[in-house]
Amino acid sequence: MGRGPGDNHEDQVLRKNTMTWLPSFLHGGTSSLVSTLTTFPIYKTVFRQQLHSTVVSQAIGQLRKEGFLKLYRGVVPPLLMKTLNGTLLFGIHDTFLHCLSSITNPCGIIPLSALPAVAGLGTGMVEALVFTPFERVQNVLQNGGNDRSLPTLRSVLARLGAERLGSGYYRAFIPILARNTLGSCIYFGLKDPVSAALREMGLPPMASSFLSGMVISSMAINLPLYPLSVLVVNMQAGVSEAAGVRGSWKALWEGQLKRSVPLLYRGGSLVIIRSCISWGITTAIYDRRSAH
Repeated sequence: MGRGPGDNHEDQVLRKNTMTWLPSFLHGGTSSLVSTLTTFPIYKTVFRQQLHSTVVSQAIGQLRKEGFLKLYRGVVPPLLMKTLNGTLLFGIHDTFLHCLSSITNPCGIIPLSALPAVAGLGTGMVEALVFTPFERVQNVLQNGGNDRSLPTLRSVLARLGAERLGSGYYRAFIPILARNTLGSCIYFGLKDPVSAALREMGLPPMASSFLSGMVISSMAINLPLYPLSVLVVNMQAGVSEAAGVRGSWKALWEGQLKRSVPLLYRGGSLVIIRSCISWGITTAIYDRRSAH
């Protein structure tokens, strides 16, 4: 079949979008690196709350007693993970979005407004496959109970490498997959509509993008999916044999949490603060770059 004028226009749009991917990778990675270094102490405080069910003051007291040098123990895996995440996230999503558009637009299978959310599901799957090992190493390093037996990053890598994938680097893969696919679907599905609504209220583009990232990540993603993050931390922090997802959740809910929702959400306020900063910056930078 011959190519019409519309095909040439689509090729031009695709080439233009491809040229914007590289700057988006660079700025996404840079913003993620800066936000990770800035908010890591907050994350570590949340981690201790999730792991030991302590209040904020107790978690901060633990970190103070350990000293400043140990405050950033475990920062390398999240730094790599978040920088790679910020670099790849939007590029992967755009790739899926272009593929879905070319497949579904002629047939009208999926509404155009739903395509970003559907592409977000695929993005979340890739995230889970790539970044679960980073999260696993990070959680082992940040668990103070592993300091003596696994004092260095190299010792952690050696220990996890000796295990089967399901109990080593990919422990808790199922809840991570659920959390990432749902989170990416919500984020990409709501990001542009929320930002557009804020711009209609008179906010500048950068401010609307920043607030869009803050609101979506904190209220629409982190609060509903926070229990999955708590489960992941408790499944991944140890290196001994662990139960499966159902057994781990039962032990956590009935044992450590004593069937208490407030205990389950302990540390949630700090998650919101950290997420607001991280995703507000990332969203604002990406939207600014993609507008040029």
